[in-house]
Amino acid sequence: MRKKASPDHADSPTIDWLLERENPAVRYLTLTGLLGRSDRDPEVREAQAAIMMAGVVPSILSSQKPGGYWEQADSFYTAKYRGTVWQLIILAEHHADGGDARIGRACDFLLEHSQDPASGGFSFRCSKQGNGGLASGVVPCLTGNLVWSLLRLGRLGDERVGQGIEWLTRFLRFDDGDSAPPRDWPYARWEMCYGRHSCFMGVVKGLKAFSEIPAKRRSPAVRRTIDASAEFLLRHHVFKRSHDLTKVAKPGWTRLGFPRMYQTDALEVALLLLGLGYQDERLRDAVDLVRSRRGPDGRWPLQDTLNGKFQVNIERKGKPSKWITLNALRVLRKAQSIPGNG
Repeated sequence: MRKKASPDHADSPTIDWLLERENPAVRYLTLTGLLGRSDRDPEVREAQAAIMMAGVVPSILSSQKPGGYWEQADSFYTAKYRGTVWQLIILAEHHADGGDARIGRACDFLLEHSQDPASGGFSFRCSKQGNGGLASGVVPCLTGNLVWSLLRLGRLGDERVGQGIEWLTRFLRFDDGDSAPPRDWPYARWEMCYGRHSCFMGVVKGLKAFSEIPAKRRSPAVRRTIDASAEFLLRHHVFKRSHDLTKVAKPGWTRLGFPRMYQTDALEVALLLLGLGYQDERLRDAVDLVRSRRGPDGRWPLQDTLNGKFQVNIERKGKPSKWITLNALRVLRKAQSIPGNG
């Protein structure tokens, strides 16, 4: 049985707040991720079951069409952020039960309509014949997001998901503005994804997908790509310009939000890297930024949101966020072993 972790005394009121039953996914992750409870613990099992019965998950599932999609079938990506791609990401973030038939239909729908059968990557365009995604629309952030979602929802053994993992190991790039990328497919198609400086979001979402593969089941290619992704992000101190670390690469990455969809921020990246075991001093800037966003009440506010564009709104902008607070506490605890931290 896993040893239960004792929360810091100063964090106890905040953790009590996270354990409230109003948000069963946060309650479940607080019990397991902060308090170290086993999945066999009765409270953990109760919280996990409640995810499917109350809150965001059942609300999203209630608007699913019989074919397993949301909105229109062919707008699975372009209906931002109400289409099928985005619902699957939110369901995965909330640790929905991948064994539920409705979620199974959504997974199968995207595997059949978004995945390019030739390369294994995921596309924002489907063929007119409805037999897979078009190669011309395959992009790394979408491939990473869908591979991660499918893995989180229990599709590790699906051969098609394995093909998506292989696509990421073959085609992710880590150019830092120093050289031009190749000009063959897929690099010639999307400058914003594969330009002289590789897209951060593609790297982050690919790394997120790899993080969901159990360590013992990561192939040598996956392990190499994890290391290359991590080094790329650490070279940028997570959210800065690698060639001038006094400058933020993109101001939006300093505003903490949930869920991040195809965008990212310093909190998401720091949690990923720390969760994968990286204890690198180049993480300190991101950890300090996360720490600085804490309010006097011990909670972190939601600074960035796509509410109003979702099927279901998630928390309120400017108000204390259970999701940001949970993930920030996870980062601060994992960061205690960073050299020179604290």
